[in-house]
Amino acid sequence: MMLNPADTAFVDHLRGLLPEGSLHAPEPRYLEEPRGRWQGLAGAVALPRTVDEVAVIVRACAEARVGLVPWGGGTGLVGGQLMSEGPAPLVLSLERMAAVRGVYPDENVLVVEAGMILADVQRHASAAGRVFPLALASEGTCRIGGNLSTNAGGLNVLRYGNARDLCLGIEAVLPDGSVFNGLKRLRKDNTGYDLRHLLIGAEGTLGVITAASLRLFPQPQVVGTALLAVESPAAALKLLALAQERLSGMVSAFELIGRMGLEFLAEKIPEVKSPIGMAEWLVLIEIGLPAGFGSAEDHLSGLFEAGLAAGLVSDGVIAASEGQRAGLWRIREAIPEANRMIGAVSSHDISVPLGMVAEFIAKGGPRLAALGDFRVNCFGHLGDGNLHYNVFPAFGRSRKDYEHLRDAVKTCVHDLVAELDGSMSAEHGLGRLKVDDLERYGDPGKIAAMRAIKAALDPLGIMNPGAVLRA
Repeated sequence: MMLNPADTAFVDHLRGLLPEGSLHAPEPRYLEEPRGRWQGLAGAVALPRTVDEVAVIVRACAEARVGLVPWGGGTGLVGGQLMSEGPAPLVLSLERMAAVRGVYPDENVLVVEAGMILADVQRHASAAGRVFPLALASEGTCRIGGNLSTNAGGLNVLRYGNARDLCLGIEAVLPDGSVFNGLKRLRKDNTGYDLRHLLIGAEGTLGVITAASLRLFPQPQVVGTALLAVESPAAALKLLALAQERLSGMVSAFELIGRMGLEFLAEKIPEVKSPIGMAEWLVLIEIGLPAGFGSAEDHLSGLFEAGLAAGLVSDGVIAASEGQRAGLWRIREAIPEANRMIGAVSSHDISVPLGMVAEFIAKGGPRLAALGDFRVNCFGHLGDGNLHYNVFPAFGRSRKDYEHLRDAVKTCVHDLVAELDGSMSAEHGLGRLKVDDLERYGDPGKIAAMRAIKAALDPLGIMNPGAVLRA
């Protein structure tokens, strides 16, 4: 169905429905994405302060058949937050809706508006003596509404789950401008279809999340972090199983780092060094213990000794202070920074069953080598099978030299993921970048059901047109 642009007449009409200052000309930050591959379009940017104002905006877009693109913190990596072609849409930012609506420490619940920055959600949880465990590299700028709309993952999925698992209820504006008042704090509610889970992960294509009831957790009383050298991804997986057996439910993060990541750091951010040198593979493990469970260092030392005896671990460092812990995490956090400085030919956010991780890594390199001379930086959240498998130019060359191979590289990687019954989008979503991939690799029955849901809830196709499903 053909959409209309958010032209001057539409913007003037909408301005008359909203408080003064609610509409602005689009600044560059609303039209850019972190990897610099697309430039967005927008007739205007709407900045509502209340859910009622969001409802007015959505209703006006529906009546005029104007596309609406929700914008969180602009940190998405798959183009879900901008439209680069078609009639200029209205961009809807909830950054002015960032209030706390309720804190319930005894219930382990925090209710916030969707425009709150993730780091501020974490801060409010901490002030209540609790923890909100969603942790991302972009947490200082991304917003909780966007996190829920993309079902964000991050560093602590192994223990706490994705964003979906951290949400009890949502408030949202549906494509006709009606408000879904699902902002409950219930753990159990079997009253029919769960619209919360339908809207979480929908990337703004079925409605706009305006507030959420979030699950909190007790703060671990003792935290321990270690960096361990392992000889292979298979050894890392065996070490993970050993850690889970010894510390069931207490392993918060289990990150895999390859040698190429360390080489990139040496090349671009040399001040960030591994304390155990250029190992082929490293594992960064963090545990969180309740009071009375002993020393985290003792538990990690025991894990190291058991791993050493089993031939899984060859070296390691256990953080003895908060400064050392931050230093170990800095290694992991700096790798994406170095990646951006080098410039990837093609980046991949994939997941495979844990038992297939080693096979994926072993097969991926040779298949890519058949296409050209590349460097592969493989790292990520090994504990939940999510790898960032990024392909880079050979040393001394730039990604411009490989533009003609970019699609072939992506297809090579995603074909292997499909062979191993994995997913070509583990935590970043589909956005507009992976619409073709969904059509190529997605289950036909699932895609048909998704299209039926989209047609039922958004028959005019105004909600984030072109994201997730082809417009």
